[in-house]
Formats: sequence, structure tokens, C-alpha cells
Amino acid sequence: MGKNALEPRMASAKRVYQQLREKILEFELYPGSRVTETELAEMFQVSRTPIREAVQRLESEGYLSVRPKQGCFIRDLDIPRLMQYYDVRIALELLSLDKAALFMPTAQLETLAADWDPATQPGRSDDSEVMEARDESFHIRLAEGGGNTAIAEYLADVNNHIRVVRRLDFTENQRIDLTYVEHHKICEYLLARDVTAAKNLMIGHIKRSEEFTKTLTLTQLAQKRIRARSRG
Repeated sequence: MGKNALEPRMASAKRVYQQLREKILEFELYPGSRVTETELAEMFQVSRTPIREAVQRLESEGYLSVRPKQGCFIRDLDIPRLMQYYDVRIALELLSLDKAALFMPTAQLETLAADWDPATQPGRSDDSEVMEARDESFHIRLAEGGGNTAIAEYLADVNNHIRVVRRLDFTENQRIDLTYVEHHKICEYLLARDVTAAKNLMIGHIKRSEEFTKTLTLTQLAQKRIRARSRG
């Protein structure tokens, strides 16, 4: 198969991957539910080939599992497993702060602090995806600013596993406001090279998200689905 013939198929598989992943993250496809390749092909109006490629990628990333002769099963919310990822995240974040305090240039920290200044906080958005992506970017920029790209890569992997619940955590205005305050303060501590204070605040910041996850119920997921559909 020539290169020109491959490009449309690859573009189709990428589109299906992005849209299917979004449906999982927005709970349009419910945790534990079953779908077949045929159903997905009809849903996205494509052949089964790009569906299969997208499903394989999503399975490798942990969003779903494929059972022979049964179909695709959207991943369940395994709360104990999610708690393990939060443990790993805290360890990575604290190491990231050590590196940032030592090596992140003052100008970069000042820029990051300005981006999260509560006084210049952007207007409200009903899109929790926007806030969740912005929050992830803050933590990745700290890791990259410290010069250790491996930390950033591992954090990105952890984020992939907990993103499905982090979005729910950013549906309340109070939580969004607090995130701006805490991110800005962490940057201020790092600018003062007070890594102990930065670490203590970071632990509390992540623990709040972890506690939210522990109390997450399927009822909340159902309510999230209803809100998402009403916006559509």
C-alpha cells in the first residue's frame, strides 16, 4: 500500500481515536459498558479498520479492554487503583519541586506565576476539559522547568490514568478558584526558593483531588452525563 493510500486511513483512525477517547472521558460511554467494533463503525461512519486501530491504541493507554468474541469494554472506575496513581503522582510532584527550586530559571517561574495569578483569572468556562488541561500543563511545566524530562513524561502517563476523574473535580467554581490560588502560591514559594513550603502546599493540593476521587460515586457520573447532554 502506497503512502498516499495510507494517509486517509491514518487520519481516519486518529479522528476516531480522539473522538472515542473524548466520549470515554465525558462518560458518554459509561464505565464498564460494552461496545462492538460494528457499533463503533456505525457511530463514527467509518470502516472497521480505523476502529480497530483506534481501539488498539486506547487499550494500550488503559481506556478500554478488548475481550475476544465479546467486544470492547470501557474501563471501570477502579478507585483503589486510582489511589495508587495518586501516590505515584505525589512522589513525582515532590521530586519535580526539588528540581524546579534548584534549576528552573526565575523568568520561567515568574511567567508561570503570572499565568495563575488569581487577580487575572480568566472568565468562567463550563468546559471542565479546559481547566483540567490547564491544570495538567502547570504541573508539566514545573517538571520541564526543572530540567528532568523523564519526570514530565512519567507525570503525563499518570495523568492519562486519572484524567477521567480529574475533569469531574473541576466542575465546581470553588475548586477552580482554589486551584488558581494554590498554583500561584507554589510559584511564589519556588521564587523564594522555599521548597519545603512549596512541597507542603503541593501535597495538600493533590490530596484534595485524591479525597474527591475516593468519594466519587456512579451517581455523580450519571449526573455528569446528564449535564453534558443538556449542554449539547
